Amino acid sequence: MAVDKGERTPILEEEGRLRQRNVPAWPKSRPESEIAKFPIEWNPELPYGGRVYLPRRKKPDPWWVIVIEVTVIFLTALFAYYAYYHFDHLHFHVAKGYAHLGYAAAQHQVGQKYLRGIGVEKDEHVAMEWFKKAADQGHPHASYNLAVGHLKKIRTDLVKKGEVHHLIQHAAKNGVKKANRVLHEVCTNGQCD
Repeated sequence: MAVDKGERTPILEEEGRLRQRNVPAWPKSRPESEIAKFPIEWNPELPYGGRVYLPRRKKPDPWWVIVIEVTVIFLTALFAYYAYYHFDHLHFHVAKGYAHLGYAAAQHQVGQKYLRGIGVEKDEHVAMEWFKKAADQGHPHASYNLAVGHLKKIRTDLVKKGEVHHLIQHAAKNGVKKANRVLHEVCTNGQCD
């Protein structure tokens, strides 16, 4: 809806109201009594009467906000130091958190960390417990590690009689190459029972 492009253009098309351009905000024909009501700085020739609205000066933050900001920055720097120089310890605790949530891959990782003593004190018995939890969920590498731990007599109370063969067979079916070798060399001799 275009109306005469010179002095008038539509504000909102659906209402059809028009805005006038080039019309001063303060007509010069005002009586002196009305102009006298405004402060001396008022200039009707300028937009907004010559007034410039400056932003207010921001109040400084209270002391407790500054303390929180400094604490957050300090803790971030401390965490960055810990993550860089003690990565194995951090990775162990993150993996253990996920392992407690029931993720089989994390349970296997925690078992590996305990088995090798990376990021935590070496404990083969606890490692076998984590391998058992992951193997119960069908993790093939954990099944293989649990079976080999049983064959090496690290911990024999976690696996029932005859279950070692099934664990190694499960690992071999799911792509663990060492499990194929153990299945053909050790289990064919009857040592997996």
